Amino acid sequence: QVHLVESGGGLVQAGGSLRVSCAASGRSFRPYSMGWFRQAPGKERDFVASIIWSGGSTDYADSVKGRFTISRDNAKNTVYLQMDSLKPEDTAVYYCATRLRSFQKYDYWGQGTQVTVSS
Repeated sequence: QVHLVESGGGLVQAGGSLRVSCAASGRSFRPYSMGWFRQAPGKERDFVASIIWSGGSTDYADSVKGRFTISRDNAKNTVYLQMDSLKPEDTAVYYCATRLRSFQKYDYWGQGTQVTVSS
């Protein structure tokens, strides 16, 4: 089964940067897409960004456009989320997920990594 592990979270000041990573297990890993989601305390889980594995097309939530960049390393089965110009409202647990087929939802999730932005 697919196993996802996030890393790179931490505490950063507003205006700073942070990069979180998500490594997927298995050889010949080629999902349809991988994505990042986040959940702040007391709020619902929200979509942040996604990337199509083949081709690299990306999509972003309006709240992070121009500040966050999603990328992938096919050889390492890893997806990254570079977060710049961080704001306190970006504080959340960030989860990565994979979508194995185009007709499937994001069914495999990591445990999450905490990102805290201080004002």
